[in-house]
Amino acid sequence: MRIPEWIKTDYSGQHSIKNFMRGKRLTTVCEEARCPNRGYCFSKPTATFMILGDVCTRNCGFCAVAHGTPNTPDKEEPQRVAEAVSEMGLKFVVITSVTRDDLQDGGASHFAETIKTVRKQCPDVKIEVLTPDFNGSEAALQTVLNARPDVFNHNIETVKRLYFKVRPQAYYERSLKFLKTVKQLALQTKTKSGFMVGLGETRDEISGLLRDLRAAQCDFLTVGQYLRPAKKNLAVVEYLKPGVFESIKEEALLLGFEFAASGPLVRSSMNAEEMYEGGFKNV
Repeated sequence: MRIPEWIKTDYSGQHSIKNFMRGKRLTTVCEEARCPNRGYCFSKPTATFMILGDVCTRNCGFCAVAHGTPNTPDKEEPQRVAEAVSEMGLKFVVITSVTRDDLQDGGASHFAETIKTVRKQCPDVKIEVLTPDFNGSEAALQTVLNARPDVFNHNIETVKRLYFKVRPQAYYERSLKFLKTVKQLALQTKTKSGFMVGLGETRDEISGLLRDLRAAQCDFLTVGQYLRPAKKNLAVVEYLKPGVFESIKEEALLLGFEFAASGPLVRSSMNAEEMYEGGFKNV
């Protein structure tokens, strides 16, 4: 399918951040997932740090990140992330990871250590984590929450009917329960989730997903157009027009989401700081 005119990407302004991250031996999900907004975000400058390596134990149909057998977690990585946050002068940080089903706690302790180390070096920074589902482990979830992230993000990714096709090693109900458990364990923590459209879901299924996320007490929402990162990945079924994204946002706000960002190029971590502060109302 030909990409429509309303989806435009800019890959300029990347080199300084790319070189900086390589110097720190750090990985960004911006590059590994081939995000179409990386030129925009890198020019600000900002980036979403991807910890626990760049090899995922799962193989989702939409994702460009490599899958296979990961290396042992790097114990020095939390300190390097903290140094990067300090040197970049960031006030809001997003930390994510590949899925690490090979680790007993799914990498939760590494998340917690990274949060603590960043806070020690940059006490005033706000931190959002975007985690995998830790196989539904409440103990792993509690480990991350004990480190007190300001926003806890876990992406639902797609509607229930498409889960086996899009996320064959994950479960729709488990992700919803995961988000709801965050609120049960840490009511003050803002929760966030996001999903893609254009994979063959219906508008009614999108409405059902919105209702399910609100039932799980999700506070923030992001909705974006799926763009095929490589030929090995799932094909785009449909490119939704901007007006459809606006209607999804309006419906989400009526359902009670505190903030909703919905547009063709909206991505989970893009403008996360503005969303946290309430400045993403007109996306």
